[in-house]
Amino acid sequence: MAAAGTAAGPTGPEPMPSYAQLVQRGWGSALAAARGCADCGWGLARRGLAEHAHLAPPELLLLALCALGWTALRSAATSRLFRPLAKRCRLQPRDAAKMPESAWKFLFYLGAWSYSAYLLFGTDYPFFHDPPSVFYDWKTAMAVPRDIAAAYLLQGSFYGHSIYATLYMDAWRKDSVVMLIHHVVTLVLIVSSYAFRYHKVGILVLFLHDISDVQLEFTKLNIYFKSRGGSHHRLHALAADLGCLSFSLSWFWFRLYWFPLKVLYATSHCSLRAVPDIPFYFFFNALLLLLTLMNLYWFLYIMAFAAKVLTGQVREVKDVREYDTAEALSPKAGKAEKPLRNGLVKDKRF
Repeated sequence: MAAAGTAAGPTGPEPMPSYAQLVQRGWGSALAAARGCADCGWGLARRGLAEHAHLAPPELLLLALCALGWTALRSAATSRLFRPLAKRCRLQPRDAAKMPESAWKFLFYLGAWSYSAYLLFGTDYPFFHDPPSVFYDWKTAMAVPRDIAAAYLLQGSFYGHSIYATLYMDAWRKDSVVMLIHHVVTLVLIVSSYAFRYHKVGILVLFLHDISDVQLEFTKLNIYFKSRGGSHHRLHALAADLGCLSFSLSWFWFRLYWFPLKVLYATSHCSLRAVPDIPFYFFFNALLLLLTLMNLYWFLYIMAFAAKVLTGQVREVKDVREYDTAEALSPKAGKAEKPLRNGLVKDKRF
């Protein structure tokens, strides 16, 4: 159990703003910060890194070792658990090839999101209900509570593994390049926010994003299992339909509503009120804005799929990000696939 979170501001938790207030106040604060920065440039960045970034080499080594551990664990789980399960359930060859990836991600994101939910709602941390509080007692080189440090190690090492997995282990999809950029941006955010002690807002970011991945992989698993054994299973089909609906709603609510109005508002506006000279203000807000734009990009896929369902072009739930079979087996994607003894195709492609 972590130490109790910092107390709320003098007037209590600040009400969540509207989109208009976010743009007006966030943009106004950013412009004021730019005008007041007389010596902005590489010199200031170097001084900021030297004075405020605190990340020991053993911590980076541990992060790298854990990333390798995730890769080894996934390989073992795939060969000893997921593939035998797919064979036992008699999944269709294409579904059996993709099921291990979704099963692995579902288990990780379920555990990671549950832990971040525990930190936000099972402890005294006030970050979710009062996002500006993440900056109230910020100090350079402040101690990171062990429970939050554990979450950072868990997530940072997993995204390090995910960069490798996207290139060499996962199925290649239409948005894989964007996914690779997403993993790099997320890893940079995790490592740099830990080094600059912005770990409180980092936990909030992870909580708001991981829930969508849980629902996405749950939906995909039910898509793969609904045709197992060559017959249609209505329970899995119903779970896939409900999962798709839940995923679409939670994506908007968590990533496009709560994320900008809780996180971006706190980092772009409230941070300067609590710490007027907060280091790397533009760097972190630029990365968070980029993350928001990628969330919008993927939401277009969701809306495109919903439009096809409503117009009758699609009769069942499927992953609209995937290439057709002919494209997936093209020479460009061939390096990411490897035949198995049983005739299935092993996906090599967050």
